[in-house]
Amino acid sequence: MKRKYLVLVLLLLSLISIFIGAKEINIRNLLNFADEELQILLISRLPRLISILVAGMSMSIAGLIMQQISRNKFVSPTTAATIDSAKLGILVSMIFFSRLGTIGRMLISFVFAIGGTLLFMQILRRVKFKNIVFIPLVGLMLGSIIDSVATFFAYRFDLVQNINTWLQGDFSMIIKGRYELLYISIPLLIIGFVYANKFTIAGMGEDFAVNLGLNYNQIVNIGVGIVAMISSLVIITVGRIPFLGLIIPNIVTIFQGDNMKKNISYTALFGAIFLLFSDILGRLIIYPYEIPISLTVGVIGSAVFLYLLGRGDKYGK
Repeated sequence: MKRKYLVLVLLLLSLISIFIGAKEINIRNLLNFADEELQILLISRLPRLISILVAGMSMSIAGLIMQQISRNKFVSPTTAATIDSAKLGILVSMIFFSRLGTIGRMLISFVFAIGGTLLFMQILRRVKFKNIVFIPLVGLMLGSIIDSVATFFAYRFDLVQNINTWLQGDFSMIIKGRYELLYISIPLLIIGFVYANKFTIAGMGEDFAVNLGLNYNQIVNIGVGIVAMISSLVIITVGRIPFLGLIIPNIVTIFQGDNMKKNISYTALFGAIFLLFSDILGRLIIYPYEIPISLTVGVIGSAVFLYLLGRGDKYGK
């Protein structure tokens, strides 16, 4: 599919998203600059739309980078302990730095996310059995251990409800003044585009990359840093969005091949379209109420993941 068609689909879904909500917006009043409609549009609908697009693009590209540097199609921030480590970071900020603002919590979450991801990469280097399914299982086990530690301390300090509420993926509370932190993802996406070819070379293995004169460890650390920062930003602003960074890069790869430089723009567009479609679906099923985005993405994403798992032999071992 050509990019222009994806852009048209994205624009159509964006237009639909703007006019869906408990409070109806009349397009005629909007064109006449009616104050109430403009306020709803500027304070609620546009911030929500922008946050969906940025989050969808960011998490999808983060998943693509993880799959390239780990050389495994089933590795993503969800299956590489990145999200669970970020959760532990948020909990630590709540316990020891309760007066910190959103940016401070994001930085602590980032430190824990990058630490957990680097730990996974170190384990990955020592695992000799490189089966396509076994590697993400190792990441899921590591994430479960980190999540168990976070849950223990959440119970210990009576913060279970707080942390669960914080991590519930939901765009309904996104309004002007509560989403701008996601803008930090945009320069990270640009860096991802610039380093796409280098991530592709790093994905061919350390020995191959070094023979081509590439600083392998530096490129891997840059990739891990981008993934960890994006994951922290999305979790702090929106909450946990499962499967997004896992299934979107795989879908693009099926149709476009493994060239990351070629795939990265398609991955960004598909990620934004998929997340926007899931959000619209969640707002329409029980209208005027809505289903959290984590639930709709989780249901659709799990079905797609099972399909990808079933055809895993086509990815190689």
